[in-house]
Amino acid sequence: MSETTQTTPEVLWAQRSSSSDPERNLVLLTISAPDVPNKSLKVDLKPTSLTFTGHSDTKKTTYHVELEFYDEIDVENSKTNHTSRDVEFVLRKKEKKEEYWPRLLKESKKVHFLKTDFDKWVDEDEQDAAPEDDMGGMGGMGGGMPGMEGMGGMGGMGGDGGFGGIDFSKLGGGAGGMPDMGGMGDMGDDAEEGGDDDDEMPELEDEEAKGEGGKGKGKAAEEPVTSSKIEEVS
Repeated sequence: MSETTQTTPEVLWAQRSSSSDPERNLVLLTISAPDVPNKSLKVDLKPTSLTFTGHSDTKKTTYHVELEFYDEIDVENSKTNHTSRDVEFVLRKKEKKEEYWPRLLKESKKVHFLKTDFDKWVDEDEQDAAPEDDMGGMGGMGGGMPGMEGMGGMGGMGGDGGFGGIDFSKLGGGAGGMPDMGGMGDMGDDAEEGGDDDDEMPELEDEEAKGEGGKGKGKAAEEPVTSSKIEEVS
């Protein structure tokens, strides 16, 4: 019989807050547990805690973590999604408040497995700037949390589609959307170069006209300027 180890999985978290909209008053969790099938998952979600256990035959390990929350969550309106890489949770905070939780866990001591999910994080004072469509789609996520001794009751949750196509990398305008902006630097350079050309041409014309006009050559002095401008443009 092969030996099985127990591992504490990495847990990433972010949050939103609202005193009026419960769908924007959330804790976002991602537990990294690759190659764990539905039948080997057990999730026990309570108002003040979450216990997660999942066994992977391919990794020959059992992932286990227990989290005691800073404040209560609304179990009935919390949702989850299981993929081949991890399990993602959208937990609704029970108390609607504008202020963020100061931390995820009840105890203030640091734990090595818990990290901020910067792809989903938005600063408290910048929540209104986050795209509305990112938050609005959360209500359509598949799978409620009640009665979850295991994940067997979460039919249809397998794969990556359980969140209704929501792109979590855009939650909070995190780094996930940044690579598409790589071309912005080139645009800035082109605009700057174009601006230089516009600035240089009048200077050339003014200097030529001034130099030739001082010699009293009149119309004949303009011809070299015209020729010079044509050479510059071509």
